[in-house]
Amino acid sequence: MPSKSIVIASDHAGYELKETLKQELSEMGFEVLDLGTDSQESVDYPDFGHAAAEAIVSGRAERGVIVCGTGIGISIAANRHPGVRAALCHDAELAKLSREHNDANLLALGGRTTEVDVARACLKSFLETPYEGGRHDRRIAKLA
Repeated sequence: MPSKSIVIASDHAGYELKETLKQELSEMGFEVLDLGTDSQESVDYPDFGHAAAEAIVSGRAERGVIVCGTGIGISIAANRHPGVRAALCHDAELAKLSREHNDANLLALGGRTTEVDVARACLKSFLETPYEGGRHDRRIAKLA
């Protein structure tokens, strides 16, 4: 059973997918730290990308999921925080590689561009894949 909290956040365009993945995380046994939004009413994606990133940096969550319409804007916002490595993934293989090679700690998805089954597969891969370390350590260090 997982022991760490998983942060999840979205803007209005990612709200429905966020809610689906939040349920999935709960069913997997994770404690879910939902930082909003709480509806499809228009909001600004940077606010939620920053909030999720701050949860990672502060240690309130080890990993997380962020969702906006495309996943691009919210990942840009999150990646402005030192120590955050948000990866926009379009399939389970990219999610796996983001963990193995990049030690990604936020999975970014597009609520308007990612099918639910694909998002679930990305989430599963992202959470089950450990960081490989080794030759990747020096590259990750250069990101800091």
